[in-house]
Amino acid sequence: MVAAALRPTWSLRRQLLVGILLPMVLLIGFNTWSLHQQTLAALNTAYDRTLLASAKSISEQIDVHGFDDAAELRALVPYSALEIFEADNQSRMFYRVSTLGGEMVSGYAELPMWHGKIAQNPPYAALVDFYNAQFRGVPVRMAVLLQPVASANGRGMAVIQVAETLELREALAWQILWRTLWRQALLVVMIGLIVVLVVQRATRPVRALSAALQARPQGDLSPLQAPGTARELQPLVQATNQVMQRLRLLLAHQKRFVRDASHQLRTPLAVLKVQVQSAQRGDVPATQALAEIGATVERATQLANQMLALAKVEQLRQQAAPAQPCAWDEIVRDIALDLSPLLAEKDLDFELHAQQPVAVAAHGWMLSELTRNLLHNAIHHTPARGWLRVHLSILPATATHGSLAQLRISDNGPGISAELAQRLFEPFSAGDMNAGSGLGLAICHEIVQALGGQLSLTNRSAGISPSGLDTLATVPCIAGTVA
Repeated sequence: MVAAALRPTWSLRRQLLVGILLPMVLLIGFNTWSLHQQTLAALNTAYDRTLLASAKSISEQIDVHGFDDAAELRALVPYSALEIFEADNQSRMFYRVSTLGGEMVSGYAELPMWHGKIAQNPPYAALVDFYNAQFRGVPVRMAVLLQPVASANGRGMAVIQVAETLELREALAWQILWRTLWRQALLVVMIGLIVVLVVQRATRPVRALSAALQARPQGDLSPLQAPGTARELQPLVQATNQVMQRLRLLLAHQKRFVRDASHQLRTPLAVLKVQVQSAQRGDVPATQALAEIGATVERATQLANQMLALAKVEQLRQQAAPAQPCAWDEIVRDIALDLSPLLAEKDLDFELHAQQPVAVAAHGWMLSELTRNLLHNAIHHTPARGWLRVHLSILPATATHGSLAQLRISDNGPGISAELAQRLFEPFSAGDMNAGSGLGLAICHEIVQALGGQLSLTNRSAGISPSGLDTLATVPCIAGTVA
């Protein structure tokens, strides 16, 4: 796997050139070989006709005495009779005349006797057979003619064999082949040049995009401008711009996180430094100094944890993996049980109504953080010996939306002012900065938005009993039971 990953990949141009030219060269090579075979077959057909004519010319020089099995063949065939069929002395011809029984009549006795058979549909109007053989260590083309011979003195059957060496046929075949190869090579060169030019032009937009990306200054994540890009490359440009947009958002979030962290942590660290210096000088008793230092460290720790939670929400929003179904009702009961010491400390009248089951497609950590922050915020702002109601239910689907899961937290606290309600979901916008960092509701708002829901805080009118604050978190849910 590592070797495959390190192996250099071919460029797009090389892949196109090899993918186009290699099959074309193979196809032209096969076509050339096929053409050579067809040329040999055509030459054999043409020169086989000459062999047949030679055999028929020899048959005219045969005489017979006697009939059938008693027939005696005689032939006087001068070699000059075959010279007219030899082409420019490039090939040599040999013949043999014999009876059907193999008895030699005339010609070259060492010429192998024919033992084949005539095809049912011979290529010519004669009892002739053509085949390749060896004679005197040289390959020859053989024609065998079964020729009936008749005269006033007898009747019989002659077997006339004519052999021709292959120099002329092979010379012509190679001549045609070389001419064909020359033309095919010229064709390959011309096609190759055309393919190179076309591939070079087709890949020019890719090289232009690569050059534009390499020429960009560091940190430039602006969208690519490629109006003249080919249609096939437009999805690549769009996908690249989408990736750059996500990177811009991620970098902006990281910059904001670093800026906010440096700004918000500077104050508690400065306070902590002053408190430590005061304790070292003995300005306050040691017990009081440790208590003040502990409170400052606790606030700084809470601030750091909330800022990390806000960053984690943004990270989960950027994840492309689909969320798994989570049982929100179980999470609400678990969070209420964890915060029960706070409820007991303030002696609150607490009620929990959680419909079962309530399935939400979300990361379990997000639902836990949302529930914990909302419930903790309500406990903090509810006066001692007050009351607190938590109700989790499923809202039925309508024509505009599917099923929704709603978490309602009602308390009898003082509520919120109109001015604070406009900025309460912004980071570090708390009603009392001494009592909190102002990140809890901002985290809840980010989580609900990531889940595609809504978060609202509504004051109940003083004329309605009981008055107080309703916190509503509504997110899409999954119909059915969580597995």
